[in-house]
Amino acid sequence: MKLVIQIPCWNEEKTIAETIHSLPKQVEGIDSIETVIIDDGSTDNTVKQARNAGVDAIVQLPRHQGLAKAFSAGTDAAIKRNADILVNTDADHQYPSDQIEHLVAPIIDGKADIVIGDRLSYKPRPFSPIKMFLERLGSFIVRLLSKTTVNDAASGFRAFSKEALQSLVIHDTFSYTLETLLLAGMKKFRIHNITIPINEVKRKSRLFNSVSQYILRSWITITRIYLMYHPLKFFVSIGICCLISALYIGLRFLIFFFSGNGSGHIQSLILLAVLAGMGFQCVILGLIGDVIAANRRLLEQMRLRQLKEQYD
Repeated sequence: MKLVIQIPCWNEEKTIAETIHSLPKQVEGIDSIETVIIDDGSTDNTVKQARNAGVDAIVQLPRHQGLAKAFSAGTDAAIKRNADILVNTDADHQYPSDQIEHLVAPIIDGKADIVIGDRLSYKPRPFSPIKMFLERLGSFIVRLLSKTTVNDAASGFRAFSKEALQSLVIHDTFSYTLETLLLAGMKKFRIHNITIPINEVKRKSRLFNSVSQYILRSWITITRIYLMYHPLKFFVSIGICCLISALYIGLRFLIFFFSGNGSGHIQSLILLAVLAGMGFQCVILGLIGDVIAANRRLLEQMRLRQLKEQYD
């Protein structure tokens, strides 16, 4: 089996060599290990430091495009290198490389399709109480929407089987972590969690400037992705709420009308018409969106079949 370890990086000249040197040279059950750096338009000596550290391959993006694009470029490179397992880790050496052997073990044993390093279950707690609460809340929401068993939805320390790797299609431009989980839930992939410690954080996150910005961007991402994969549920739920409200207002007007007080509640009819119109439009949008989503799933299945024929 071939293991490819990918490291997305952007201006990480201070830590990239340390991260590469810490990666395991041998893993039980793995025949060969290759390391791939995805340079997201770095303007410092990140690429030079990576070459000097002995990285196997470097994928360079022409300009800085964000973590999601870098991750997608790495998955494409791993598929072309015929990887049986892909491990993603961070260039700032936050995740301990000695945990990679434990990360890939459930996939080697055939027990999981995706394995995620769970920082939140480790003791002592790696984050402040506020951040722990927000991380757990976000993971709960993602777990609820994706119907998966993920414990740490924001963790970037992950391993993917060959089937899961070939099925990944990332549309988001902010981060890949949430979309891969929603996709895994839709594809019924088996997700396994392993508890991991984290190394000392040497710099602030470059993905967001503040906690509030991260929450906002994550919420937008979750809504957008859920809408993309489940448009019928999304719009029909809104439409049903509007139609039920319209029905309530209509019954209320009829009660007033037959009791002789209908003339003072004409505005209720206007609101009824608006809500009923919105409800029917949402249902129609849901049906149209479901057809579009079905077409996208067919295209993804065709892409997966082509990849298997080409690389298997």
